Amino acid sequence: MTGKYYFFMDETGDHGLSFVDPNFPIFLLCRVLFEESELMKLKEKVKQFKNSFFKTNSTILHSKEIRKCDGDFQILFDINIKKKFYEDLNQILSQSNFTIIGSGVDKDKHIKKYGKGAKDPYNLSLSFVIERLVFCLDTKDADCSVDINIERRGKKEDQQLLDQYNTILDRGTYFVQPERVKTKINKFEFMYKRDNIIGLQIADLCAYPLARHVLFPNEPYVTFDVIKSKIYCDKKGNTDGYGLKIFP
Repeated sequence: MTGKYYFFMDETGDHGLSFVDPNFPIFLLCRVLFEESELMKLKEKVKQFKNSFFKTNSTILHSKEIRKCDGDFQILFDINIKKKFYEDLNQILSQSNFTIIGSGVDKDKHIKKYGKGAKDPYNLSLSFVIERLVFCLDTKDADCSVDINIERRGKKEDQQLLDQYNTILDRGTYFVQPERVKTKINKFEFMYKRDNIIGLQIADLCAYPLARHVLFPNEPYVTFDVIKSKIYCDKKGNTDGYGLKIFP
């Protein structure tokens, strides 16, 4: 019996090259990889967590809203609830078994190096991540396969991403032949935030701390400390170029 995996993707930062935010010049795609049985365990943990704080399972965990205490997360203005919320959430992240693969583009450096030849950060990041997904799956089970789930952003943006994915299927990447990609990936599917997909919410929660670490590697950040051991790495524990690829 071959292993079944699920790969969920979210992003942080703006991928456009017409504007670079000096405070956040990076665009980063964060993917989280789950083996099927581990994903089922996480779903139950998150369901209990949501019911505990919101009395419903329908609340969508969204990093930006949590940080700003917006919407359902206004309860976090209560310092005691906030403390308990983060303790419980960090425990879930820490104890759950998943692998993080992140790829980003430093837009400022990218533009300065390539000028008008600079490629779309989203397309670059997708290629880098697909490569590393294939490498990572090889270390887990040579015969395993994966479904890729992505949050919808808009009709135009989704089509551009799908076109890039199809290009990767046809041509492969610099390090991975197209046949290897086709063998590993079963589905490439878009989903809405309102669908309440747990994997997408975990990817969202991991994306910002991952990008923040890239921008400010010497600044302590609790959430990154919780997830850093889950970043895909080589046998020596190196994540740079493996589970965390920043270009150029």
